[in-house]
Amino acid sequence: MKPFYIFSDNEKKILFDLLNKISVSPYDSYSEFKNKIQSMVRNGCIPWFYVDICKNILEERKNGICEVHVLRNCPIDGEIPELDLNDPVKDKYIKKRTFISESLLELTAILTETPLLSYCDRNDGCFFTDVVARNKYKGKLTGYSDSELVYHNDRTAHKVRADYVTLLGLRCPDGEVTYTGFVHYKDIFSLLSENIIKILKKDYFVTDFDIFSKETNQKNISSEKHPIILDDNSIRYMDTMTSVAEDSPEEAKDALIAFIHALTRADKVKHRIVEGDLLTFSNQYGLHSREKFEVNENESVSSRWLQKTYAFKDKTVADKFSDYWVNDTYGLVAD
Repeated sequence: MKPFYIFSDNEKKILFDLLNKISVSPYDSYSEFKNKIQSMVRNGCIPWFYVDICKNILEERKNGICEVHVLRNCPIDGEIPELDLNDPVKDKYIKKRTFISESLLELTAILTETPLLSYCDRNDGCFFTDVVARNKYKGKLTGYSDSELVYHNDRTAHKVRADYVTLLGLRCPDGEVTYTGFVHYKDIFSLLSENIIKILKKDYFVTDFDIFSKETNQKNISSEKHPIILDDNSIRYMDTMTSVAEDSPEEAKDALIAFIHALTRADKVKHRIVEGDLLTFSNQYGLHSREKFEVNENESVSSRWLQKTYAFKDKTVADKFSDYWVNDTYGLVAD
């Protein structure tokens, strides 16, 4: 996929030097960390070119022009530590002592007016998730594995789901070729009849929780009954994990099969994230996947490290979930 913008080396250095001034760890005090970056924005410290980039992304989203964007040659930390894949979260707290990547992700969320979202029962409630291959999930259907991922929304089975997902490449070995795929809802719906879409908008379906969600919360088994297509044309679906609820009519099975066929045939875009790539896309107005095209070194996939954030569409949407906030922390939900 063609990048939306490629930073020059000079622009990259300007952003790096600015973000390098943030010495507060988001893992020790997220609120203080966030306030530091918000203060930079309020005081006009952010270089104009990045303000314009984020403004243009926001405009394309609002106008329905594009829901997936890539920024290339972004600043990342000068030292990317090797993590203990038995417990990468706690190991990161010890080893990662600069916060360029986290600052860039937070700044991007602020400038695109998409407040960050986190889950209290995942990764200690951290707003910056590490997409790495944890040893215990090797070969499992979860983002924290070395396996491929089917087309899905992140957190499909949960009541609070991100509107946007952003991925930043910290370590992307040359020995592996992994692509993130994205399919827009319009390209799926164009292959479905009006009657099928009508059925898919009914509460005939359920989605099983993934293995990681089940382990972090024993109550997580299966979602409530839900539609696959919501009234605003967003999608709630995870391939192989979304199925027809037991008491649903026969027409629901036919509609699910039609949806699966349309998903298979729909036009898709794919992007290989390299180090310094920032990929941001809609989590609900499309579906995404992870595909391994080539692995030349056995350990290369395990050493891949992307940093990820979840975000709400805007503050109005975020405020609707205020009853879920934990410890009065904006965006931290109990789900």
